[in-house]
Amino acid sequence: MKSFFNNLTTIQKSLVVSILSIVLFVLFAGVSYSIFSKMSLGGSTGGLVTALPSAGAALDENPNEPKTEVCPLNGAMKTKRAKDNWVTRFPLAVMIENHTEARPQSGLSYADVVYETVAEGGITRFMAVYLCNLSDVQVGPVRSARTYFLDWLSEYNALYAHVGGANTPGPADALSQIIKYGIKDMNQFSIGFPTFWRDYQRLGRAVATEHTMYSTTQKLWEVGVKRGWVNNDQAKKWEDGFIQWKFKDDQKNVNAALPSANSINVDFWQGYGDYSVSWRFDSNCNCYKRSNGGAPHLDLDNNQQLSPKNIVVQFEKESNANDGYENNAHLLYKTTGEGRALIFQDGKVIDGKWSKLNRLARSKYTDLKGNEINFNRGQIWIQTVPEGSKVTY
Repeated sequence: MKSFFNNLTTIQKSLVVSILSIVLFVLFAGVSYSIFSKMSLGGSTGGLVTALPSAGAALDENPNEPKTEVCPLNGAMKTKRAKDNWVTRFPLAVMIENHTEARPQSGLSYADVVYETVAEGGITRFMAVYLCNLSDVQVGPVRSARTYFLDWLSEYNALYAHVGGANTPGPADALSQIIKYGIKDMNQFSIGFPTFWRDYQRLGRAVATEHTMYSTTQKLWEVGVKRGWVNNDQAKKWEDGFIQWKFKDDQKNVNAALPSANSINVDFWQGYGDYSVSWRFDSNCNCYKRSNGGAPHLDLDNNQQLSPKNIVVQFEKESNANDGYENNAHLLYKTTGEGRALIFQDGKVIDGKWSKLNRLARSKYTDLKGNEINFNRGQIWIQTVPEGSKVTY
């Protein structure tokens, strides 16, 4: 073999070396793939699994432990173990998108309160607020900040997780406002992997990059701790000055004279059917089953349909920011002042009002006589629609 190789020309020697290198590379790659596949799949013969971060081991509520503690955000009854966790941390608000390519999202069913309104172009976006859930929740796809969400966020003194945001100089410049307001910022641009990661196959198929950003509540709270945002006796607590809403038990103190509302339909922008929302009251859970764009809206984390106990539809003035951004797409909502609100619970509707004195003030919901609403204990979903939007029930 050595003699054969020595008799070759320089060009022939180069070709032989190249071919042998390719053969060895393919052989090595095949062996590595086989070994890694078996390691990843416990020796199974299925496809290769990508090792992405994920939520940690769940610390679910013990069903045998009494639920004696009241969640300050939505009145849900929780265990002492859950409270021991939430008293050490700040609320966490996460921006989650609602583009059709982002559905089903992860983590919305575990939030204590969810805010929803249009981000731009008729496409709605969520701000999910977490505090009292004991488990580590996988959340996403995470998207960018908008100015009006900051006004609602400020009621909680919460950590704010997002991926960038509107930054055109003007009234919709959310990134500048985050600095100006002193928001506890958790911008993905300043944190990165492995707290945030992209999962291109989260739906079992490829989607555009902007629909892939993920994190978990525990990873985000851990970053908050590293940045000194801890609820303890030595520092000002997040709840100092916080006004809790009033709560009641399911189907208690219900005014029999209230109109029934078993089927609710909400249009954010007329003609944008993919983002229209319908709610169907389910008496078995005393909750509202959500559909979005005509299909049941599921949580990818548990494959369950989103089912809050309370729905608030608040009507606010919508306008364009006129900040020079492309197609004048940045929006503004008049989040302070007062306006009409519809509150749905127990299969009934209360025609009422919303009011908010300033950015830092707590939103308040009342009936038309000025009596504050008593929300059912459980998830509260707040939808902000433009004044004049079509809502039927």
